Amino acid sequence: MRYMGIDYGKKRVGVALSDESGTLAFPHEVLKNDTALLMALEDIIAREEVGEIVIGHSLNKAGEENEIHSAAMELMNDLTLALGLPIHLEPEQYSTQEAIRLQGRNEKTDAAAAAIILNSFLSKQK
Repeated sequence: MRYMGIDYGKKRVGVALSDESGTLAFPHEVLKNDTALLMALEDIIAREEVGEIVIGHSLNKAGEENEIHSAAMELMNDLTLALGLPIHLEPEQYSTQEAIRLQGRNEKTDAAAAAIILNSFLSKQK
């Protein structure tokens, strides 16, 4: 089964996909966080035959929910209502910084952060 990882941000949303066996995650694309976001995600999910979704659980340094968390939860609810797929939360603290450390900052940084989040989730499933 293929998984989708999402790194939710105010301006951009990173998307990663796993291989078909759900073993490894790879950066896929970066989407604008605008009114077309939900439809763009639904298109990717249908085209790539995604069976489950993993969204980065955004917390502040004290481990408390922050403003990004609320918006990500709204996206999670919208996806649940639209698709009915299982959605999981995975801690995402410092995923963007890790992506920058590994590959430098570029147009795919947010997708790489989504892959880090998704790989973290997948490694716990084994």
